[in-house]
Amino acid sequence: MAKGEKLTYNPPTRVAGSAAGNAASNSGTAMGSSLTSLGAAPRIALLTGDEEVLPEVQASLASVFHTTLLGSRDELLALLAEAALEAVVVDVDTAGDAPESGPELLAELRQLQPDLLLVALTRSRSKLVRQRAEEAGTDELFVAPVDFGQVQAVLLQALDRRRKEIEARGLQEEALSRYTFGDLIGASEAMRLVYEAIGRVAQGNATVLIRGESGTGKELVARAIVANSPRAEKPFISVNCAALPETLIEAELFGHEKGSFTGAHEARAGHIEAAHTGTLFLDEIGTLGPAMQSKLLRAIEYHTVQRIGSKISKKIDFRLITATNEDLEEAVRAGRFREDLYYRINVVPILLPPLREREGDVALLVGHFLGLYCAANNIPAKRLEPDALAVLEDYSWPGNVRELENLVQRLVLMVPGPIITIKQLPQQILYTSTAKQEALLIPEKGISFDEEMSRIEIAYLEAALRRTNGKKVAAAKLLSLDPQRMKYLCRKYHLQAGE
Repeated sequence: MAKGEKLTYNPPTRVAGSAAGNAASNSGTAMGSSLTSLGAAPRIALLTGDEEVLPEVQASLASVFHTTLLGSRDELLALLAEAALEAVVVDVDTAGDAPESGPELLAELRQLQPDLLLVALTRSRSKLVRQRAEEAGTDELFVAPVDFGQVQAVLLQALDRRRKEIEARGLQEEALSRYTFGDLIGASEAMRLVYEAIGRVAQGNATVLIRGESGTGKELVARAIVANSPRAEKPFISVNCAALPETLIEAELFGHEKGSFTGAHEARAGHIEAAHTGTLFLDEIGTLGPAMQSKLLRAIEYHTVQRIGSKISKKIDFRLITATNEDLEEAVRAGRFREDLYYRINVVPILLPPLREREGDVALLVGHFLGLYCAANNIPAKRLEPDALAVLEDYSWPGNVRELENLVQRLVLMVPGPIITIKQLPQQILYTSTAKQEALLIPEKGISFDEEMSRIEIAYLEAALRRTNGKKVAAAKLLSLDPQRMKYLCRKYHLQAGE
């Protein structure tokens, strides 16, 4: 086939119950999915300069798929622009004049159409070729001599899987649109209660205390309250009290006049004053010292501030929202937090649940963060294999949503291919995962239950015999076994022991 030449084959028309239709749907025991499950014949393209493979392609691929044979990169890109392809098979050895042309084309295709199924063919046994193809985003790689019957089976299975993934992603995107509140994402019952609380307090002016572990998204709750309130278009001033040194926090919150202290070269309004007509959000309020708590209490009670070095108090109209991950009740009992300030800020408490208590939300958040960071870094879309997602759902997430977000961002940047597998997850997550332990207990290929039980029995018998210096009666007592059964098991497993 000359470069630039394009040949298109349509699969034979399948008639229900016909011999031809049955032959097409039954060809190959490893097909995995029938054409019926795939619907209309999938449209694929094959780019190759090797004419010797054309008879096999016609027999194995063109009999099942709407197949277009191409001889050049330009023809392939032109076809992609005008037709909806589901898969492209690229002969990387003949895709261009240079050895790197094939992997470069694969990477270009992955960038153009992230959901396109990419299959690479090569005659090279070099690990470098395989590595380059995988890094380019190849889904499957075949090394010559290629069995196109196997290619057909793999394509059918992979296309069926890809369609299900696209359908699942569509459902997930729909769920994301339904189960969001501002920048908060979650469909769990625990988050639904949070959304309801936000909706109730947003329209009022009551002081709100948001409570939750670090990384749960307390500031997002504050912003959601403001976004749905009459103060939505007014200033929103967010202050992390834990991040401000004690020597500076008064000046930061209340402002100062020129010359009021060394370095005060000009007058400056504080955060409370800047929140006039809007909302003041004080995160980690439990870290404030006693002196600052007293000053803040007065500002809350009278809605006035007095800058450092000034004798004039200013009336400030602001709504206060605070947040903490500390046990304020215990802090009050211990004398670390003023009781009167506690009652002032704890008017409407909202408890934000930790991620481990938000059943079903990990998958939603993973999908959101994958899309977010792939787009932000101009990286083709990535997806998590089901086993890897099961591990993440099983993890306790001590750092909550922030920890999950950081992990997904790292995986997007560091995993070269389009699929994130269980092996690419951090070891500390794998070690604590029940799903991973189950995978280790029962590997993918399965086990022989009888052999595993025999191995366990032998291990217990040998341990008991060692503990009792080979005495069967004593070992039987240690294992709560009948002595006769103990003797039977020793004979069964050829274990040497005394009476």
